[in-house]
Amino acid sequence: MGLERVARVRDALGQHPAFPIITVTGTNGKGSVCAFLEAALIAAGYRVGCYTSPHLLRYNERVRVNGREADDVLLCQAFTAIEAARGETSLTYFEFGTLAAMQVFLQHSVDVAVLEVGLGGRLDAVNVYDCACAVITSIDLDHAAYLGNTREQVAFEKAGIMRAGRPAVVGETDVPATLFAVAQQTGAYLLLSGRDYSWARSDNGWRLKTPDGVLAGLPLPAMRGHYQVANAAAAIMALWSVRDRQPVDILSLRKGLLEAQVPGRFQVLPGRPVRILDVGHNPHAVRALAANLAQLPPGGTHYAVFAMLNDKDHLAVIRAIMPYIDQWHVAGLAGERGMSGQRLAEKLLQAGVGAQAVHVHADVRQAYQAVSSMAAENDKITTFGSFHTVAEVLACEPGLAATVPNGDHYATASTF
Repeated sequence: MGLERVARVRDALGQHPAFPIITVTGTNGKGSVCAFLEAALIAAGYRVGCYTSPHLLRYNERVRVNGREADDVLLCQAFTAIEAARGETSLTYFEFGTLAAMQVFLQHSVDVAVLEVGLGGRLDAVNVYDCACAVITSIDLDHAAYLGNTREQVAFEKAGIMRAGRPAVVGETDVPATLFAVAQQTGAYLLLSGRDYSWARSDNGWRLKTPDGVLAGLPLPAMRGHYQVANAAAAIMALWSVRDRQPVDILSLRKGLLEAQVPGRFQVLPGRPVRILDVGHNPHAVRALAANLAQLPPGGTHYAVFAMLNDKDHLAVIRAIMPYIDQWHVAGLAGERGMSGQRLAEKLLQAGVGAQAVHVHADVRQAYQAVSSMAAENDKITTFGSFHTVAEVLACEPGLAATVPNGDHYATASTF
């Protein structure tokens, strides 16, 4: 649909931020990189605006200043201002939300903003704001109807967030030619993983080689998953690229690594049996989930609570994780994009899962409750397939809902 409409409303609102913006896109890893950036910048003493999507339990999760969610009143004030400014211009849900987030950040005079792309990059509403640094975490297939059926097409869309004369950190190591072509045409300068920076694990942590030298003895991220070091490296390189405007010291980097959290990214809940929540919903993400599951101690029965949307590559997702799941408890998701539990069960059978291992439930909550009632202490339960799937499990028990951070709200700039 283009950016003309949202740009028109942006200008009507007078939204011309002077603070630097770091824009983050990628097939997977966007939320984690945003969390690392947010935590490290806050630790360094900056007032940080962070806009992410989608949310799990509360819309407020999407808009934060210094790690605290915007409250309903503040968001509604922003929505009201947008409604008044847009006139006859139509806006999508995401466009409205993006403008509202920037309205909050401008109102509270943030020092720096971190913006997560919702879909693609080139035509995403976030791209209406110029960034000081672009980050592209990974490039793989998802949202094919919008972004294309090849990695080259996907890379072209994601490369659209790059700006002339500005750095673009690329965490993907297998970079399609289209990304290089867009960078050359745009005039952005690339910081490529494996070429311009590299990282390696050590016994007690990891180290990052930058164009300036080596950062050694970095702690492993608090967020679980072998891929989180790659995400952290991309985040640190983004901070390195804007160090002239927003320098971040090594102690703040360390604190950011240890404090950054994003619910639903290989989130292991306390207690027994082992319960894992993962929003993975495309083959790239589920391959990473499977690699993490492979590192778990053997033994017990591994149950899956599984639900997906219609427009995903179900067979590739199932095949990526099949070797690690013993029993599948599937359910449908509501809405036009939701796939029924029965249809998802058919996909499992098509992929080669035995019928005796597939169980269909009325909804995700029932699936989770059924598995929880039968799982023994040494078993494992992995909930995955969609943000919606994880959100329904988080919402079904008060104790689980409390694992979604940033419940503290703010209402006025004086709270900072």
